[in-house]
Amino acid sequence: PVSSSLFGSRFLTGGLGGSITHQCFYSPTPANKYERKYWCKIAANGVCYTIISSNSYTSGEYRGRVALRDAPQNGSFAVTLTGLRSSDAGTYRCGIGSTNEGLYVSLNLTVLADATVARPTQLIRGERHGSVAVLCASGDTHGDKKRFWCKVGRSSCALVASSDGYVDRRYQGRILITPQESSGAFKVLINDLKKEDSGLYLCGTQGLRGQHSAQEVVLQVATASALPRRPKFLSGTAGGSLSFQCPQGPKGTYGKKFLCRWQGGSCPLLLDDEGFVLGPYKGRLQMSGSNPERGTYTVVLRQLREEDAGWYWCGARSGHAELTAPLKLLVRKETCSSRHPGTATPVRPTPAGPAAHSTPGHRGIADVMGTVPRGTSMSTVPQGSITLLSTATPGTSATSPGETFQESSSGQPRLLPAVLPALLLLICITITVLALAKIKLQKKPGK
Repeated sequence: PVSSSLFGSRFLTGGLGGSITHQCFYSPTPANKYERKYWCKIAANGVCYTIISSNSYTSGEYRGRVALRDAPQNGSFAVTLTGLRSSDAGTYRCGIGSTNEGLYVSLNLTVLADATVARPTQLIRGERHGSVAVLCASGDTHGDKKRFWCKVGRSSCALVASSDGYVDRRYQGRILITPQESSGAFKVLINDLKKEDSGLYLCGTQGLRGQHSAQEVVLQVATASALPRRPKFLSGTAGGSLSFQCPQGPKGTYGKKFLCRWQGGSCPLLLDDEGFVLGPYKGRLQMSGSNPERGTYTVVLRQLREEDAGWYWCGARSGHAELTAPLKLLVRKETCSSRHPGTATPVRPTPAGPAAHSTPGHRGIADVMGTVPRGTSMSTVPQGSITLLSTATPGTSATSPGETFQESSSGQPRLLPAVLPALLLLICITITVLALAKIKLQKKPGK
């Protein structure tokens, strides 16, 4: 069946005598690649009359000034209309299917005496659980306007994130708008991609009076992905240590590696591979190794504090391209308590939430390497697994969740709490038997 994923511009403006290009993007499935593509205009009676199609049809009225170019390998086709007339204004559809009522996107075309040329729609492709970096050339070189990223719906563009700190709840921890460069351009970074992230977006700047310079972006997230789902949660104990892996691309294709802390749509740098470490993390945070063949590097955080809890991003960049992955760190208080000198009941730390279900072989920030509590040396474990090292010392025993195992000062288990109920039951049975025997003897008649 034809895929229902089709995106394209909703509004276009052209100048008299000029030209416009309408781009439509579809999922490059076999059904879509070889299906009929069309562009039609809706008449007053509500019927959409075909102007041009990939079946070599062109309406006589438009011959010589309209063209359709299909690029199945890219999952897109474009219609160019030249020699614009006032009568060309109206509502159009670009679509896929044997009729003009199947899969389509509507477009409103406005023709003015003088109109600026719109930027072509940018196509960005990503994989589920992966990340994308969108370069938005806003044209605002002053940097005093709000930068935004919104998703186009039927009648409006729903705000997803903006430079004033707003982030839609569905994107918490996984979207970031970077500061503007001197050219006025900025980047929108999105990670942990989901299928429902596919769609038509606008990015740009907006002033106090509401004017904005927008760039259209179509984001397509591949339904089938080679990337495994990455757990986004990692749990540690205050005072302990942990390590995790970050992506740097296949064969280490992304050069500069970094770690930042995400909060409210911003992500201040904590660590990079050029030696920078933010003050509060000096001596506690470091990159401990790299595996270019697997496309990962390792970050170690020691002497965990409760205030370390929160969202982190790690990844790598090369030019404008960035590869990022999110992680939410949960920090528990220490759970050891003394019963009496020489006796303790430490509880082994356990991973929280989805982190306990790591997928072997994946590459990403939340591929947990291990958790190392305070006082225990760091060790490396296979990728995709979680290793919890107990904090037990000689004379005590680490326990699984829900268990308590006490030992006496001599190191032998206390058996009395378990044996006492059995002894009491045996005494009761003995007394009952003796009493019954006595009664039986008393009832026998004398000789």
